[in-house]
Amino acid sequence: MNEDAFWALIDELSRRPGDRDERLEWLRTELLGRPAAESVEFQVRLEDACEAAGSRALWRAANRIESGGCTDDGFHYFTLWLVGQGRKVYESVVADPDALADVPEIRALVGRLRGEWDDDEWPEWEELDYVAQDAFDELTGQEDDDGEEFLDAVEEAAEELADELTGDGAGEWEEGDAPRGSRPEGVAIPRLAALFPLGASGS
Repeated sequence: MNEDAFWALIDELSRRPGDRDERLEWLRTELLGRPAAESVEFQVRLEDACEAAGSRALWRAANRIESGGCTDDGFHYFTLWLVGQGRKVYESVVADPDALADVPEIRALVGRLRGEWDDDEWPEWEELDYVAQDAFDELTGQEDDDGEEFLDAVEEAAEELADELTGDGAGEWEEGDAPRGSRPEGVAIPRLAALFPLGASGS
């Protein structure tokens, strides 16, 4: 599954009717109709997209929306949610976190206490991280191995993709490198700050 094929699935997911569970079931069914290797490749692309979005600037934006309550795990779930918005939204927000102010799902939260947000409204989508493994386990009959075979396959596929992109590992990122597409840490978020003023919402 190349990058364009991955985003084609994600874009369709973002347009599907129904709640998040119904949309994830659609994605799971799509993956079940393909070779198990495509579930592995989907997960590699998903993790790569989340990593590329993992900048300090975007964390600041997510934390502002969540009124200072964005934990490390929560930020990972936020990047999953961002991927799930589709390629156009994802790329615009990775390039400029303040573009979150244009996302309808974010604007729908403005002026409301976090305790009033429905589960499907939270800009976090942990469950998206599990769909590919569920499909892989069903396709391979590995439901009882705690995902070990899937995780091993994802790790191997990720290494192969990295070698393809960098030339046998040359130029691999080291921990602490700036994520791809991220802007400087001090980038301003004036529109988000106006929509979510400090101390204006809480639980």
